[in-house]
Amino acid sequence: GAIPPLVELLTCGTDVAKENTAGTLRNLAFEIYDNCMTIANAGAIPPLIQLLTSGTAVVKVMAAATLRELAYDNYDNQVTIAKAGAIPPLVDLLTSGTEFAK
Repeated sequence: GAIPPLVELLTCGTDVAKENTAGTLRNLAFEIYDNCMTIANAGAIPPLIQLLTSGTAVVKVMAAATLRELAYDNYDNQVTIAKAGAIPPLVDLLTSGTEFAK
């Protein structure tokens, strides 16, 4: 499948590649439970959380949007995302991010 190489790009690609990859993963996750689980099981959650703190403004927004899709109506992913430490950087994004991010 295409998902593992996409997850790899979250950690080793350029900023533009990371932005596009996060957006692609978000689109793949949109309202498709099986894709959400596949993306999470491929290890996408930790690098997405890392992008919330180290990415460009656009990458941060894309990472947050992807995490939102992975968490939507998916208790297992919600717990995984919270336990992986996403809440503090998401709160930071809400308080100090760009207007679009908020």
